[in-house]
Parts: sequence; structure tokens; C-alpha cells
Amino acid sequence: MQFTTFYRKTAVFLFCVFSICLILVPSAPCAETADKTIDWFKLIMGLFGGLALFLAGLDLLSEGLKKAAGEMLRTLLAKMTTNRFLGAATGAFVTAVLNSSSVTTVLVVSFISAGVMTLAQSVGVIMGANIGSTMTAQLLAFNIASYALLPVAVGFFMSFTAKRENVKYSGMMLMGLGMVFYGMGVMSEAMAPLRTYEPFMVFLKSMERPLLGILAGALFTGLVQSSAATVGIAIAMATEGLLTLPAGIALALGANIGTCVTALLAAMGKPVEAVRAAIVHVLFNIIGVLIWLPLIGQLAAMAIAVSPGDAGQAIPRQIANANTLFNIINTLLFLGFTRWFAKLAEKICPDRPEKTTIIIEPKYLNDKVISVPSVALEQVRLEFGRMGEIAATMLKELAGATKNRDKQHVDAIIKLDDKVDILESAIFKFLSLIRQQSLTRDESKTHQDLMGATVTLEALADVIETELSGLVLKFIKKERQVSETTRQLAIDLHGEVLKTVELAVGSIRDNDQLAATEVRDRKERITLLAEKLLTLKSEHLGQGETVELETARIEISLVDKLLRIYSMARRMADIVLPPEVRKNA
Repeated sequence: MQFTTFYRKTAVFLFCVFSICLILVPSAPCAETADKTIDWFKLIMGLFGGLALFLAGLDLLSEGLKKAAGEMLRTLLAKMTTNRFLGAATGAFVTAVLNSSSVTTVLVVSFISAGVMTLAQSVGVIMGANIGSTMTAQLLAFNIASYALLPVAVGFFMSFTAKRENVKYSGMMLMGLGMVFYGMGVMSEAMAPLRTYEPFMVFLKSMERPLLGILAGALFTGLVQSSAATVGIAIAMATEGLLTLPAGIALALGANIGTCVTALLAAMGKPVEAVRAAIVHVLFNIIGVLIWLPLIGQLAAMAIAVSPGDAGQAIPRQIANANTLFNIINTLLFLGFTRWFAKLAEKICPDRPEKTTIIIEPKYLNDKVISVPSVALEQVRLEFGRMGEIAATMLKELAGATKNRDKQHVDAIIKLDDKVDILESAIFKFLSLIRQQSLTRDESKTHQDLMGATVTLEALADVIETELSGLVLKFIKKERQVSETTRQLAIDLHGEVLKTVELAVGSIRDNDQLAATEVRDRKERITLLAEKLLTLKSEHLGQGETVELETARIEISLVDKLLRIYSMARRMADIVLPPEVRKNA
């Protein structure tokens, strides 16, 4: 659970409520009699304590869901976006499980950056994410606070006694769900006396004015960065008869605008794809609210039609339904304009000129998804793949240096190695943040594997930069022509080793066991080429006068270093393979 986020949200909420109380209490001389019947200490204690339980339960519920389904959700998002409708459905499902549309948006950004999906495809997912974010409100509308301690007790027992991880995560979800409902009940009970407090009722009455209600919902959601908290409090107040349906709908609409603040904050300082995704999120929500602003009455009528009942008891469910209807109708309305949204976002945020003041910076690592380790580890895979591409380019530059006898290629290798070192450092820092989270057994294994692969890849780049580059410089200085047979064998060996490095990097990046197996399968051909080269050098050495000894040493050393690079590539690829396959040499 991310307690820093929890405390920040709680602190902001306390400040807001305390400020409202300070404003309302002095302005209530006309309600002096009513004020005497209210125990303000108990009210505030119940309100804040209930909120603490509510937010802690929400985090626990999300944590259990993320651990139980995080990897599946990532795969689902990557594969199920072939059309806008399927993308919207996927975005809704993933967000409902993660309980965070911002995390879904960050996931989408990483896929755009990796070329897995286009911005136009991502628009449908972002729209669907808004639908998924309403599922929490639907749960909260069930008035089961009096039974809430039962799932808390059962969930606690499952979490702390079960040996199987899936059972533990199910227990976390149950316990979190119970805490959410119990917190809602505590808040509702604490706010009940406010029904007799005239200034507060007047304040709530003003929320029925759409603009004021929307503004209040947007500001509050922007501060706590949780639309679920805003809608949850609205439902709790409606349960006690403190809030009318139009006022509750206005607050919910405002919450949809306020949640855009999270997306904008997440995009600050990030690549242009992240900013565009955030802009799509903002445009969709704001345009949707503007369309429904004069139609709140009609939205309320639809919510009542969907869930009719006693005017007082049905309002919590009607608020939740209005929130869901708002997002579903908007999504269906705007799905035909995904390309328009994408183009508008591109116009608002055009491509930035590349920064020339820095060597390189991470492209895929985003601290906002640390709370979902399976997603964060996937971002490490993508950044590792980028680091591997640079290492492979270093090996290509090596061939250019020997072929053209040009030292500039060696200078390029040194600069590329600096980029590898920077990315390795960034990946390790990111991995350390992931390790601070609660990881499943599989996530811990993946974390360990990625850490080992990153170290090996950086060492491979160092061999190219320090050892192979030095040998190539010596070779260039000798200015001696090699035989056509030697040259062709060296080209073939270099090409095979380069291909294994690319396959090994791809096997880690894509978790591809077939690519890893191909790295192993190339051992025989690489060994054969190396032996042919060494045999040729041995024969040349026997001719004494036809070969220069120092040149022979350089060529033999080059073969040795290339074989070492293959060994490192194989070590990386083996990480992906099952243990029973690794044992077979």
C-alpha cells in the first residue's frame, strides 16, 4: 500500500473539511439551537476516521486486484486494442480492476512509445477507462455497511493464514472491500447530525446549481486525486439524506473533470506521447461535461428510470448510475471521433525538437506505475530493449571501424557506451523503487532476472568499448591488409555474434523463449567459424615470413572477445528459458 499517497490525500481532505467547518460555524448564529445538539468533535472524528478506513480499504482492494491480475491486464491492453470498441471495453475492464484511470493512461503511453499501438487506437482505451473508473461508485452504492466487518474478518483470515498467493490476494481484496464499506458507514453515521444544521444544509442546497456543484467536485477531486473518494463521499451524504440527486450528479460530473489533474500531473516532463494521451483525457471529459451541463435534469431522469425506488433510499444508487451513464453515453458518442481527438491532441502538442543538452534519458520508465509492479517491470523490459539496441549499434560500429579503418567509428562507440551506462543506472534506480513494493513470487523472480540481464548487458557494452575498441585501434594502426578468406570469416563471425546479441535482447524485452532458444542454437555455427579463423591464423603463423606476429595476436584476440560477447548474450537469453531447459548445455 502506498502510505505516502494515502497520507497526502487524507491531509488534503482534512484541510478542506476543516476549512468548510471554519466558514460555516461562525456564520450560524441563527442555528444556535441546532448547533448545541451537534457534538463537533465526534462528528469530525467519525468523518476523518471513516475517510481513513475508506481510503485504506480502497488501496488494499486495489493492491489485491493488481497483484492477482496485473500481468494479465498488461497483456490484455497490449493485444485487445485492434478496434476502437474492443479498446474501449478493454480500457473499462483494466481500469475497473486497477481502480485508476491514470495508471491505465500511463500503460497506454508506454505502448504508444513502443509502437504497440497508435495514438488513435489509444483514444478508445482512454475513453473506456472513464467507464471503468465508475465501477467503484457502483460498489459503494450498495448499502451494506452493517455487514462490512464480515468481509474484513474473512479477508484478514485468508491473507494471514493462506499459503497460496492467489488466496492471499483474494483475502486482501475482501478485507479492502469490507474496509471501504465500513468507512462509508462510519462517515454516514458521523454526518447524520448535519441534517439539523441549517448553514450546512444551505451550503448543500447551493450544490444543486450545476456550475457550483461541478466546480466543487472538480476542485476536491483535483486536490485528493481520486474521483472515487469524491463520488463516495457524495453517496455517503446522499445515504443520510444530505444531498439531492441533481447535486450529487453535479459533484460526480465535476469529479470527472478533476480526475484530469492526475493525468496532467503524470504527463508533466514526460515524452510527447504522454502529454497527448493526457490531453485526450482532458478533452474527452471536459467536452462531455459541457454537453451534459444543461441536461442534468434528463440525466437524473434516466438514472431514476434505471433504478426507481424511494426518493431518499434510491439516491445513492441513482448517483452511481448517473455517473456510469454519463461515461458510457459519452464514450459511445465520441468513439466515432477517435482520430479527430488524436489529431487535435497532436495539434495542441506538436512534436518537440530533440534535446541537445543531455546525452540520453529513459523513455519508458514512469514512476506513476510503480504501484503496479507487473506494469513497472514491463516498462523495465522496454527500456532494457532500448539499451540493448544501443549495445548492438556499438557492435555494428566496430565492423565499420575495421572495414573502413576509420577511428571515428571508435569515437562513436565510446559515446554510445556512455548512453548504455546512463540507461543502466536509470533502470537500476527504477528497479530499486519496484523492490520497495510488495511483490508476488513471479514478480520477484522477474525483478531478479531483469537486474541480472541489465548487469550482463552493461558488461557486454564495456567489453566492446574498452577491449574490442582498443584491439581495433591497434589493427587500424598496423595498416596491414588481411586475406580475403580471413576477412570473410571475420565478417561472418561478427554477423553471427551481432545476431545473437539482438536475439538475446529481444528475448528479454519480449519475454520470448523462442528467441532465447535460437541464441543457443547458434553456438555450433559461431564455434565453427571461430575455429576456422584460429586454424587459418595457426597456418599463417607457420609460414613465418607471410604474417606479421602482432597482427595475428590482434586477430586472435578479436575472435576471443567475440566469443566472450556470445557467452554474455547466451547468459542473458538463458534467463528467459525454463530451468529444465537451462540445464541442457
